[in-house]
Amino acid sequence: MDFALTEEQRIILEAVKDFARNEVAPFAAQSDQDHALAPSILPQLKELGFLGSYLPQEYGGAGMDFFSYCLLVEELSKACASTGVLVSAHTSLAGDPLARAATKAQKKQYLSLLTQGEKIGCFLLTEPGAGSDAGSIQTRYMDQGDHYEVSGNKIFVTNGGYLGLGILFATQDSKLGHEGISAFILDLRSEGVTLLKNEEKMGIRASYTSAFALEKVKIPKENLLGKEGKGFHLALETLNGGRIGIAAQALGIGQAAFELARDYALERKQFGKALSRFQAIQFKLADMALGLESARLLTYKAAWLKDQKKDYSLASAMAKVKASEVANACAKEALQIFGGYGFTTDYPLERLYRDAKITEIYEGTSEIQRIVMAKEILNPT
Repeated sequence: MDFALTEEQRIILEAVKDFARNEVAPFAAQSDQDHALAPSILPQLKELGFLGSYLPQEYGGAGMDFFSYCLLVEELSKACASTGVLVSAHTSLAGDPLARAATKAQKKQYLSLLTQGEKIGCFLLTEPGAGSDAGSIQTRYMDQGDHYEVSGNKIFVTNGGYLGLGILFATQDSKLGHEGISAFILDLRSEGVTLLKNEEKMGIRASYTSAFALEKVKIPKENLLGKEGKGFHLALETLNGGRIGIAAQALGIGQAAFELARDYALERKQFGKALSRFQAIQFKLADMALGLESARLLTYKAAWLKDQKKDYSLASAMAKVKASEVANACAKEALQIFGGYGFTTDYPLERLYRDAKITEIYEGTSEIQRIVMAKEILNPT
């Protein structure tokens, strides 16, 4: 395994860094306060091709490798975690299942909308009574001959507030368990779809996290995604790759916290010398760097395995757990190094501290990831 960047990857990385530094970071604090991204962000993401990243060029995507996509999410999240997760959810939770399971006609009609940024994608799986236990969803679909009819409720839908294109999961009969679940392509502006609210959150506040009510929503037969009764498997496969994107997001948050703490420690003086000369501070910074390097290697390995079309289930779970826990540790210790200043909104650390926590929760909690890891470890193939 060679993690040296190719020339193409270096060019992509430099372009993302430049965009994140100049166009995203300056608006991050205001976006957090406004609970919405700056109006200039989305058009630029679209223009630069960042909304199509690793999706196929045949349908308007940029055709990057998955590794480059992780670099993209990491750098965007370093500047603004809300921007990072917008791209991550749009690409891996909506674009990826379409790229893998859609028919050619569906890809031409719907995947192209995502890659070109005409619609922002989302993933409608979680419900009030079905979080980690996704197989217990109650949203019901019925075959009405020339269309399907869907009713139910969905919550915690990242990007839902854009009312774009959703990958919807519903069951034909909850008694069938996993085998009753199918996936559908849903235009969120369809009749019967009601946006109930965008959540007020502790962190990633510029990212929409939405709740929907679905009341007798008519979905065309041609919008069934994959085979009927195979939706649960598609959801798990999608989340398996999505975890790597969240690991990359966590890396960006953790790296931002570390760099702020390091620079502050070099400049800030107490008792006549820089904080960086105190061993207690040195140990904190050393542990942060160690954690980030470990998490980065795990994340890059998972991305590499996905690019190589090898099994990445265990690697993605490990990457997400490690990166999310490291991000939280880095944000906590960085804030401690800043002291009282870190607790104020004059510095980005309180935002990073709030943003970091969600990476241990969404797209599979750390507890669920450990279950995944244990299954892989105890049942080697």
